Amino acid sequence: MRIGLFFGSFNPFHIGHKAIGSYIAQNTEVDQVWYVVSPQNPLKQKSSLLDQYHRLQIIRRDIENQNDLFVSDIEFSLPTPSYTIDTVVNLSEKHPEHTFSLIMGGDNIKTLHKWKNYEQILENYFIYVYPRYGFDFKLSHKHVVYLKEVPMMDISAMFIRESIKNGKDMSSFIPYKAWKYIDEMNFYK
Repeated sequence: MRIGLFFGSFNPFHIGHKAIGSYIAQNTEVDQVWYVVSPQNPLKQKSSLLDQYHRLQIIRRDIENQNDLFVSDIEFSLPTPSYTIDTVVNLSEKHPEHTFSLIMGGDNIKTLHKWKNYEQILENYFIYVYPRYGFDFKLSHKHVVYLKEVPMMDISAMFIRESIKNGKDMSSFIPYKAWKYIDEMNFYK
């Protein structure tokens, strides 16, 4: 099976994340998208992160009945901070029956050269890049696939967190089951 790995802190998981995953699973060579919940991104601060198990549970509840979307906690058992190359190599060893590729936003492709062993990623894995507003940087490489005709949503997890903290209803920005769990647990308030 061809698996697209969508890495992120998903703090919180929102409709943009779900739409991108669904789009890629239904409109590319990828058979299934795995949301890989990162305990700590080496390029981001950890201070505002909701506990990793809650972030995993939020996604799990929302996609539990979808065959083309899956959530992975693989990075919970790996050293932190999480490095993409370590995770992909680990998954490739654990699941030799699958072919893995990466999914990233156009904003991330510009900083790929700062990633640990980025050359190894480029040489061994396809990267599906979805467009982001304000980022038109292009890296020309045989394994980099730029997605076109993708529905674009300019939704920020930080905006959602701040809005919830300020008592605003963010149920339109978060998938129903994920929102229900966040609201019941009083997260981000």
